Amino acid sequence: MTGMVTLYGISNCDTIRKARNWLQAQAIEYRFHDYRKQGVDDDQLRSMAQQLGWEVMLNRRGTTWRALPDPVKAQINEARALQLMQDNPAIIKRPILQRNDRYYPGFNPQQYQEIFDPA
Repeated sequence: MTGMVTLYGISNCDTIRKARNWLQAQAIEYRFHDYRKQGVDDDQLRSMAQQLGWEVMLNRRGTTWRALPDPVKAQINEARALQLMQDNPAIIKRPILQRNDRYYPGFNPQQYQEIFDPA
């Protein structure tokens, strides 16, 4: 029994595709939550940020971050980052995997193997 598994991200992301393919190849049932279609609510964001840290969740490599005005980037803090993530979900690091009550940022096949098959 793997427990409840949710993969958060956006469907056209290459890393999301890799994570979904890995989960399917392992026959792990999961629910996909598309930020663009389903949004992300404040409670969910706060729960993720409490566990992962908002800095980990903020994707500073993507075009959404790079397109922000420099003064906005310079004044980023937790409250502003969470609001930014709610307004622009593409700025959230992808994927975030939720298994039971734990969150795991990014995708790495070895990490996923350890999550689902701990030694």
